[in-house]
Amino acid sequence: MLTTAFLAPLVNLPLVRRVADAGLVQMAHSRTRELDRLDAGKVQAETLLKLVRTAKDTRFGMDHGFKDIDSVGDYQSRVPVRSYEYFWDHYWKGYPNVTDATWPGFMPYFALSSGTTSGATKYIPVSMDMVRSNRKAAQTTMALFRHCFPHHQLFTGKFFFLGGNTDVNLLSNGSRGGDLSGIAAREIPEAVRPYTFPPLELSRIPKWEEKMPRLAEAAAKENIVALSGVPSWMALLFDMMKQVTGKKTIAEIWPNFRLLIHGGTKFDGYRDLFRQQIGGDAFEFCEVYPASEGFIATEDPRYKLLRLVPDHDIFFEFIPVEDFDAHGQLKEKPTRHTVREIEVGVRYAVVLTSCAGVWSYLIGDTVVFESVKPPLMRFAGRTKNFLSAFGEHLIEEEVEKGVAHAARECGVFTGDFHVGPVFPTKPNVPGFHRYLIEFRDAVPDLKRFAGLLDKELDRLNEDYAAHRIGDLTMTIPEVVPVKLGSLAAWVEARKGTLDVQTKVPRMDNDGKLTEAIFAWLREKGKLQ
Repeated sequence: MLTTAFLAPLVNLPLVRRVADAGLVQMAHSRTRELDRLDAGKVQAETLLKLVRTAKDTRFGMDHGFKDIDSVGDYQSRVPVRSYEYFWDHYWKGYPNVTDATWPGFMPYFALSSGTTSGATKYIPVSMDMVRSNRKAAQTTMALFRHCFPHHQLFTGKFFFLGGNTDVNLLSNGSRGGDLSGIAAREIPEAVRPYTFPPLELSRIPKWEEKMPRLAEAAAKENIVALSGVPSWMALLFDMMKQVTGKKTIAEIWPNFRLLIHGGTKFDGYRDLFRQQIGGDAFEFCEVYPASEGFIATEDPRYKLLRLVPDHDIFFEFIPVEDFDAHGQLKEKPTRHTVREIEVGVRYAVVLTSCAGVWSYLIGDTVVFESVKPPLMRFAGRTKNFLSAFGEHLIEEEVEKGVAHAARECGVFTGDFHVGPVFPTKPNVPGFHRYLIEFRDAVPDLKRFAGLLDKELDRLNEDYAAHRIGDLTMTIPEVVPVKLGSLAAWVEARKGTLDVQTKVPRMDNDGKLTEAIFAWLREKGKLQ
């Protein structure tokens, strides 16, 4: 087998890199043409039946009569929509021994996923079929990008994956558990590894407070052409690299930088910041939509929207958010659309069936389709991330847009933020929304910021506007400036660890979480 040590000197040869890049461009054109020809609905139906046949002899398959399923309708009548808790209680409680429970064979990996709202760790099975599925999705991302930008020669340098700890834990039965990004890093083909950064000795550092400075120092010496990661951590990396080098922009450090791949959170508040941090206009942004349970979509630069990947052994269903109650819980017998039945402009919850043994699994995300053929979407937040404490019916996407608009108008950049209601404590005194916002460089005029945010939410949401009339049921938002990194520190204090997968809870509908975060920030001196 070819080893990285053997390949490394070869891949540094200019001719080898040019050949590799030319091969990538040809693959890109071929894969893009294939996607454009696909009938997504037909491929999805075939995918489901393939998954059902593969798993017919598992415990789940036998419990649900997989041998008698011949259509999507048969499947939906036998398999209800379920959450992680159901699978854990009924099929995965023997973790890590889940052989033939919901997917045939030994399960080599488990992706550890912390619930954003609950904070509880989930153990999501990752089969080798899923490793191949994720690899195909990653190739699709590269294909769409290079098809649209063939002049951006990515193999002239290295791909920087700012992911999780690759030193995943060995479990009692020989499986391994860790970050999904760490699992992916372990499974990078040897022929590709010389084109990637960081090396294993850096990616295996478990503590991020030690790891990030080391990564920044080492990365500043590399010829990085592409970077992939969560926006908040990439912003921190850029800050550290500029401190290490004394340079003003990332383009001065990485002159061949061409691609920034982002995912895991809304990007509205980061786009202008990254343009300023990186400098120049020789690079592109690319959004991806991965989940621990399976890869969902990747940006098609021709449309500037996420494109559903229909042919990588993942079957998708979409449930209108109207089928959820006021607490974000799914109602009985929800309407389940396949990609054949989706409609433009409707907000759907994503349901996923995978080649790792999750079946009609509610992942907790929502999307809105902007096109049916091809299936193009935008991420619209979490099913449980909404604000309607006073009847205002705000969703995460609207709040993200409101904060980004206010920041842009005030000429400031934000980091993480959290919002929740503060209820009245006296008669005839309305409640309000409290925003805990990290400002990166300077704190703006908070009254102006709140006013701009309020007006943008008025424009985006009629219910919000109605409840703001005359300050009768809800007053103008309160904006509380918070020191940069403080909200992630709260998550670390709550979980006991901090990593690249850390996500700050964006919204809180009952006010209890907001009250707890605010009290902790005040106690720890994190308010500005």
